[in-house]
Amino acid sequence: MTVFRNGLVVDGTGRPAFRGDVIVDGDRIVDVVLHGFRGDCALRTADRVVDATGCIVTPGFIDAHSHSDAYLVIEPDAPSKLAQGVTTEVNGQCGGSIAPRYGEARLSSDWAALLGERLTWRSLAEYRETLDAAKPAINTVQFVGHNTLRSSVVGYVGRSATPDELREMTRLLDESLDAGAWGLTTGLIYQPGKYSTPDEVVALAKAVAAKGGYYATHMRSEGDRIIEAIDEVLDLVRATGIRAEISHLKTSGRRNWGKIDAVLEKIEDAMADGLLLGSDRYPYCAAGTDLDIVLPDWAQEGAAKAEMERLADAATLARIVAEIDASARDWSTVMIGGTWSAENKPFSGKTVSDVAASLNMTPGRLVCDVLARDGCKTGAFFFGMSEENLAKIYARPWIVPGSDASLRAPWGPLGDDHPHPRAYSTMPEFYRRVRALGVSREETVARMTSVPARRFGLRGRGVIEKGAYADVVVWNESEFRGTATYVEPHRFASGVKCVMVNGNVPYMEGRFTGERGGRFLERS
Repeated sequence: MTVFRNGLVVDGTGRPAFRGDVIVDGDRIVDVVLHGFRGDCALRTADRVVDATGCIVTPGFIDAHSHSDAYLVIEPDAPSKLAQGVTTEVNGQCGGSIAPRYGEARLSSDWAALLGERLTWRSLAEYRETLDAAKPAINTVQFVGHNTLRSSVVGYVGRSATPDELREMTRLLDESLDAGAWGLTTGLIYQPGKYSTPDEVVALAKAVAAKGGYYATHMRSEGDRIIEAIDEVLDLVRATGIRAEISHLKTSGRRNWGKIDAVLEKIEDAMADGLLLGSDRYPYCAAGTDLDIVLPDWAQEGAAKAEMERLADAATLARIVAEIDASARDWSTVMIGGTWSAENKPFSGKTVSDVAASLNMTPGRLVCDVLARDGCKTGAFFFGMSEENLAKIYARPWIVPGSDASLRAPWGPLGDDHPHPRAYSTMPEFYRRVRALGVSREETVARMTSVPARRFGLRGRGVIEKGAYADVVVWNESEFRGTATYVEPHRFASGVKCVMVNGNVPYMEGRFTGERGGRFLERS
């Protein structure tokens, strides 16, 4: 038995905080006791007492949009997530998942390279076996990525799926749902999902809805055609009845910042009409994705292998460089992130414009040289969002935190990367920004816990109450802050004192204990 003693309990429901004790036995909360009532008996029989004096005791935080599918196997202590109080992640996002992987399907470059010989699975059921053996510290909710399905069946060719191919994608999706997947995600700006028709995505979403699953989407546009992209999501929800999550809501590019009011109005009107919608957002104004996204569309077809072949051909390379340099992109807003070659390492954390100027070359030539040396695996940060718009988004009670980041560690195989600071600091930064808008402590915590738990059907999660699963965080409100930066991203959040997951304590006072009890969660 564990007793969290004398903390300020913010139970995740939105109700007023109260001073009290939280009593855990096994993997469940067995009692929540107001301070001064009936707590002494539990204290006498407790195996562990956590003194929460001066701290807040809340449910574990839920990262509603994450990409840790592979890294939970590589670094099961999940350090960057635990240190900010995350106990559950929703993975398989933006159309890319760890399984199923057949045919031409490939994992993202960093996943495949770091997994190496550990990459033995094909199906989601086989991945579950590997994950269970790794014993991760946190819970995972696993979605299936549309891009992963499509590349398993159609490959990376730029065309519509045939009826037979759509049937095979649906079969693999059904198989994955039966093995524990929660639903489908799309990444409709990425290869090969960008080649799909709306009808293809609707057909797959219908298969998910038939089994009570969920849908999350990185929409077809978050910039110039964002209104049309939202219409596509709304049409899908109307056609299927599925609950949908609009991933990392934003209006990208300065020329699109003025669309934010129309975007929010369109979503809220649809909610008022009864559509089951929600959204998440990380607390930063720079997106993070692969640098090869800046290549011309025709140069991206076929994914990394085909991209590398084009960069190796002098005439094709010249055409790519010319088209990149002729674009209207402001290269001072593009920062090089994680790199793979020794020659590129010094560029991490620097803008394309600064590096190009220092080397006396055009941005297009620099980008192509960097990609060629890294095997088209380079990461990048794109500073294309508005702080004012982020405040408008965070003012909405239906926005929950989603890091859009894999877990990271400052050591081991993950320590050589240069991630976005959101991997380490999303939860404290979300809390800080939402509270600064005048939102109460209780409502802000609810948006980090019970709101995403209800949205994704996580029964018994996201609340501190008798009978709930024992996912608990003890943290000091005045010390809870993110310390990671774009230049120095491998910095843990501060202020979290203790994290419990399913009754286990994998993090205590800055130490990762190895007491890992995370689970692959299943739909109930």
